[in-house]
Amino acid sequence: MDSHTTPLARRDIASVLHPYTNLRRHESQGPLVITRGDGIRVWDEAGREYIEALAGLWCVSLGFSEPRLVDAAARQMAKLPFYHSFAHKSHDVAIDLADRLLKLLPVPMSKVFFNNSGSEANDTAVKMVWYYRNALGQHRKKKILSRVRGYHGVTVATASLTGLPDNHRDFDLPIANVRHADCPHFYRYGKPGESEEAFASRLAESLEAQILREDPDTVAAFIAEPVQGAGGVIVPPRTYFEKIQAVLRKYDVLLIADEVICGFGRTGKMFGTETFGLEPDIMTMAKALSSGYAPISATVVNEKLYQAFLSESDRIGVFAHGYTYSNHPVPAAVALETLKIYEERRIVDHVNDVAADFQARLRSFRDHPFVGEVRGVGLIGAIELVRDRDSRAPFDRGLGVGAVIARAAQARGLIVRALGDTIAFCPPLVITRDEVREVFDRFGAALADSADEIARIAAAA
Repeated sequence: MDSHTTPLARRDIASVLHPYTNLRRHESQGPLVITRGDGIRVWDEAGREYIEALAGLWCVSLGFSEPRLVDAAARQMAKLPFYHSFAHKSHDVAIDLADRLLKLLPVPMSKVFFNNSGSEANDTAVKMVWYYRNALGQHRKKKILSRVRGYHGVTVATASLTGLPDNHRDFDLPIANVRHADCPHFYRYGKPGESEEAFASRLAESLEAQILREDPDTVAAFIAEPVQGAGGVIVPPRTYFEKIQAVLRKYDVLLIADEVICGFGRTGKMFGTETFGLEPDIMTMAKALSSGYAPISATVVNEKLYQAFLSESDRIGVFAHGYTYSNHPVPAAVALETLKIYEERRIVDHVNDVAADFQARLRSFRDHPFVGEVRGVGLIGAIELVRDRDSRAPFDRGLGVGAVIARAAQARGLIVRALGDTIAFCPPLVITRDEVREVFDRFGAALADSADEIARIAAAA
């Protein structure tokens, strides 16, 4: 039965507006309707099994059937289903979660602000940067530098930070005071004969030149993912963050570490900040904070920012920012239990135990005739498809080669994410070695299934 002919699919087409979807195509193609999950696997309405090799949307770190998280939500629902933190109110579970987070972070931080999504966490960070600069009387120092192919969310502010054209087109974005710096993708932007270290130096020099062009008195902050996720799983070149941070310190530019995808073990450390030696002023996190089981995110600031917030809120009379669901007790309880599981089950150690197999199997595809680059760290990785390996020439974007592979993978019972012509892998952190082999066996079969179609596309191009 075609997916769009089932009753659930027809109801979906009739009523649901889908994010990140070709809406016209959806009317004829319809959805894959998932109804159950267990471990790293999910099942559709017809009972067919799939390995979820992107952990949903980079988030279901503990798999789809962790009973302790379900129990934590149910207990909190029964005890205190809602409360807020406005006007000097609080509750025990948010206090416990904030305290535990601060002790877990790899750099000294002062206070935690809870939001509902990664987009909101970064949107809050933008507002905090502007509030901080105003508190210091630096009223011109408001520009925020992001990076080409960075991804930071879809609110008006964070979609502006996101350095992907489709997030701007016809949404009238980006807004003022957002600029984009170079993308640190060595494979795509390194010069012939240039080393990773030399490429990193060139990007740091370019960043400094950009700050000088803008005027350092107008540049407030720089936001970066340790590994650029939705932009193509771009791992920074060696020495990149060391050199970038030296430029930021020179011109008093705050660093925001967007840990929404990298946080909580994904890169082989608890945070990508540790993996790549970041010293941020603000950290944002979401997704694996609750293993995706409940919507919650956090924006964490250091003492320097908090002291400025103290004086400014006292001057104005209030720190006038917050959401109805900030500090919501149910997601907070789920997140608190998630952090306990990470510690008790030594999830980061487990990631390091299986990451070598994951990265080795990922890199086993590097010699395929249409694979340009294979990249990754820990339990995140990507395979970039190209029309010509020697010249690194990409396929025309409109040909949808990545989507061809993703559909073939789905037909083989494997869900991956096509980011243009880059195939992303980000499985639940609880994946085993045997399951890693199964992921890449299925992907290899999908690649073989697609070989003739890709060859035809390449020949026609």
